[in-house]
Amino acid sequence: MLFSKISNKISCCLNAPLQQTQAIGSTTSVALFCILLILKNHNKGPSMSPNSIQSNSIQNPRVTWEGCSVLLDINDGDRLVFARLTAGSTVKIGKKNFSLRPLIGCPFGSSFQIENRTEGLCLCRFVPSTEEGNNDQEKGGCQIMDECRDNRAIVDNNEAQTLTSEDIDEMRRQGVKGDEIIEALIANSATYEKKTAFSQEKYRIKKQKKYAPRVLLRRPSARSICEAYFKKYPHRIGFLRVDALSLLLSLANVTANSDILLVDMVGGLLTGAVAERLGAGTGYVCNTYLGSSPYPVDMVRTFNFDNEICKRIVRAPLRDLCLDQTGTSEKPDACNAELNVGTSEKPDACNAELNGQTSSISMEEMSLPSNHEAADSETTVSPQSKMGKTPKAGEKASEEAIKSWKENGFSSLIIAAPDADAWSLAKDLLPLLSYSAPFAIYHQYLQPLATCMHNLQQGKMAIGLQISEPWLREYQVC
Repeated sequence: MLFSKISNKISCCLNAPLQQTQAIGSTTSVALFCILLILKNHNKGPSMSPNSIQSNSIQNPRVTWEGCSVLLDINDGDRLVFARLTAGSTVKIGKKNFSLRPLIGCPFGSSFQIENRTEGLCLCRFVPSTEEGNNDQEKGGCQIMDECRDNRAIVDNNEAQTLTSEDIDEMRRQGVKGDEIIEALIANSATYEKKTAFSQEKYRIKKQKKYAPRVLLRRPSARSICEAYFKKYPHRIGFLRVDALSLLLSLANVTANSDILLVDMVGGLLTGAVAERLGAGTGYVCNTYLGSSPYPVDMVRTFNFDNEICKRIVRAPLRDLCLDQTGTSEKPDACNAELNVGTSEKPDACNAELNGQTSSISMEEMSLPSNHEAADSETTVSPQSKMGKTPKAGEKASEEAIKSWKENGFSSLIIAAPDADAWSLAKDLLPLLSYSAPFAIYHQYLQPLATCMHNLQQGKMAIGLQISEPWLREYQVC
């Protein structure tokens, strides 16, 4: 009886104005009024203006837009190329240039393959099939049958393939897809069936990279950018490995609503990684520098940061942070900065990290194959293609912000200056931190960090000092 009475009141009041719905009898519970308001709002539906819809579509971080930067993974890591997506931008794969226009508006993580269309060879969206995984399972079941085959009787005399290059060119002119060419090569190979399953897979991958190259559209992030530069140009980022970078951010306690002081001499990779962890609209990233010229941070433009994040990436010379209005130092030389470091010391010939509060050292100098072309740091990307002037990352800090930092100090400090003396920088920058604030110093070699740690201990400027060496090893999982 009570349920039918409430249902009648709801049906009578659904079409009534809001002012009339408030005149419900005192015997009706408050829940009825709440249910009624929810139903009325549900009938209205979501009201979004065209401007808000357009703004959300531009700021969607999962889909590419014109003017954004992307990381192109060509043939499963053979080449890593940074590119800016425009209508006229191209990428060179093999001996030909391909337009990047089909990549605009596609979600990150999409795969593309070169296909022959009516307008010629172009990049087309490619969805990997699930048959590849099923084939792997079938190969595992046929492992016993494969044991009777080996490659001892196979002679590489370039006579096993009956399909000539002229035949392949003719197939391409007829519009045959790359996968069909690969199947034709396998069918016309006299030694393919005699090879082991592992050799067959290697043969198929080799032909796929040549006749049907694939491109993976990756989002530029701190990890992907660091891995791309470390693979080909490690000296541009001071041989900073991705595990050392993550350890720096953790030991320096980089969290939201923090004011981080940086000395970034690794091209802006550290600045972008800190800003990425802070998020939009929280905290500040202040890059300081010696002299009058700031250190270049061009890699920040590759992160596709929006305006809110770019406004919080600022710079300030060290003299403006260390001097007060009278031109003298505001804080004493000693700084009681606590080092919260919980890193394990593992020996490795590749990478060493010093945690003074957290100092990290990367000693990795890895030789790379010359045929692997990786990211080009000179490729620049604008954050968004919007009307009007957009904020630029790395603008000069305001007087109000500098005054606040002088009074309250910074939340933490990270130094990544392979070409500068770690002790000289730490001696000048530690007084700028708030009390019990963590700091992390990165260097490629151990000795500068050991000297810095010894001087800090002698001067009693910090506690909990520790030198750590991160250790990374890649495993092949079958």
